[in-house]
Amino acid sequence: MMDRTLKALSLMLSYPTAELQQAMPEIGAVLAADPRLSAQTRAALQRLANDLEQGDLFDVQEGYVMLFDRSRTLSLNLFEHVHGESRDRGGAMVSLIETYRAAGFEPATTELPDHLPVLLEFLSTRPFAEVQEILADAAHIFDALSKRLGRRESGYDATFAALSQLAGTQADLEAVTGLLEQPDDDPTDLIALDAVWEETEVTFGPDPNAGCPQVRDMLALMDKPTPLNRSA
Repeated sequence: MMDRTLKALSLMLSYPTAELQQAMPEIGAVLAADPRLSAQTRAALQRLANDLEQGDLFDVQEGYVMLFDRSRTLSLNLFEHVHGESRDRGGAMVSLIETYRAAGFEPATTELPDHLPVLLEFLSTRPFAEVQEILADAAHIFDALSKRLGRRESGYDATFAALSQLAGTQADLEAVTGLLEQPDDDPTDLIALDAVWEETEVTFGPDPNAGCPQVRDMLALMDKPTPLNRSA
């Protein structure tokens, strides 16, 4: 059975689209109903869902890009925080792809396999004991990202607080401190960012915007009629 909370977090952390905005009431309702999350985190996630739903789409998209695409220290590609540009990153990527394929999971996206929304979509299909083990391995990353987002007064910090709670473990304080010691990127310094992010594009699966299947799958779980269930 699919874990709807992990699926909802995957969608909430995905690049905002008009379809995702329409789905935010359902996504927020799923997160607000999960007793595994603290009342404070559930309330914060509901506020984020409301903000993403009601905000101007261009502004919401620009805010997302400034946070996650133009700041390496806030990257949603998890191996960036573990391996950086070392050769170990490639081996870890191959291993993760093999894990996905062994489970019969083929992401419908061009994002890298370590992209957090992709990983969460995969975990939403797995037994919770396995989910907790994988989330626990990344708990220090979630804590560091939550703190960085909190410094920027971003509501997205609640998504990482939720993941830390689902991991059910205390993050290694030394590892968290090590990540936070890295200076924050300036998302407006495009020349510096281009130099940092310059790397070969990796394609993994079909276009993620082709009909937004994640959104339709999520809404199908709700068993509610919606225009998004119609064919694109």
